[in-house]
Amino acid sequence: MNNSSLKKFVFLVTSIAFLSISCVSAQNGKPFLQFEGKEGPGKGKKIVLISGDDEYRSEESMPMMAKILSEHYGFTTTVLFPIEPESGDVVPNYQANIPGLDHLQHADLVIMLIRFRDLPLDQMQHFEDYFKSGRPFIALRTSTHPFAIKDKNSPYAKWSWNSKVPGWEGGFGQQLVGETWIAHHGIHKSEGTRALIDGVNRDKDHPILRGVDDIWAPTDVYSIKNLPSDANVLVYGQSTAGMTPEAPLMWDKSIMPIAWTKDYSLDGGKTGKVFGSTLGSSIDFEVEDMRRLIVNASFWLLGNPEVITPDLTMDVVGSYEPTMFGFDSFRKGMKVEDFN
Repeated sequence: MNNSSLKKFVFLVTSIAFLSISCVSAQNGKPFLQFEGKEGPGKGKKIVLISGDDEYRSEESMPMMAKILSEHYGFTTTVLFPIEPESGDVVPNYQANIPGLDHLQHADLVIMLIRFRDLPLDQMQHFEDYFKSGRPFIALRTSTHPFAIKDKNSPYAKWSWNSKVPGWEGGFGQQLVGETWIAHHGIHKSEGTRALIDGVNRDKDHPILRGVDDIWAPTDVYSIKNLPSDANVLVYGQSTAGMTPEAPLMWDKSIMPIAWTKDYSLDGGKTGKVFGSTLGSSIDFEVEDMRRLIVNASFWLLGNPEVITPDLTMDVVGSYEPTMFGFDSFRKGMKVEDFN
């Protein structure tokens, strides 16, 4: 090989190596966000927040809540997203992939807002291991119907929202959270939800409600028909005749539970606690007391009710400009780091 040929060969090898390194770097981005806990009562605890719904923009709200929990209260938080494998984009209506669920192995608490997911077996296994351990979780809005498993032979088919398997009627939502998908009780995108904080509830002195005085949400009330008798309803909700906080209550409609706690256990696993709520769109979280409800529930579920005071800060870290809920309304071409 002459000197000219040698130079061409070295250049070719170097170019290939450079391209290879570039490709590795491009694919090396983490498919999750992580926020190290600052100082605070949650120091040393880990919370995993899981987004994955088609409509209510949990890919926006979960990072915002994660930053509040880490910055103000010391929790180390990890946010997971539905990722389209081909593009690497966050695509909420891509049902079959939420990478990073192995973080559940070391999580102390899970906060989830997912809908009709049909995940591969290895990802579902992480959910099973977590819930069998009896560790606590918060299930928001569409998490009453988080799974829709298409393979009827899957060991997780019974987790589907419409399961009729004996002992698993209503799937994961009914059996663990307390309810599955029934219907919109309010008129979707026309009626909001007024939380009856000082009205009808069974446990108004519960620590989760400390400082929670005023919640109006633009999302409508969900129908709740099968909540078990041992569930502790903390807040009932009433439909409002319009999509503004000033809209009048619609007393011709019955009230519905919109926030509750209950015990759960999964297939002989340890008993744990869940906080469930049918609130939770990204624009619901513009309301300070909605954020407070979740922070309070986090401390209560982790066994630290003494931390909860009415004046805990709920200030958003950075900016928060949520997108109006709706199918296919998500921001296109977004990568995980764009939600940081």
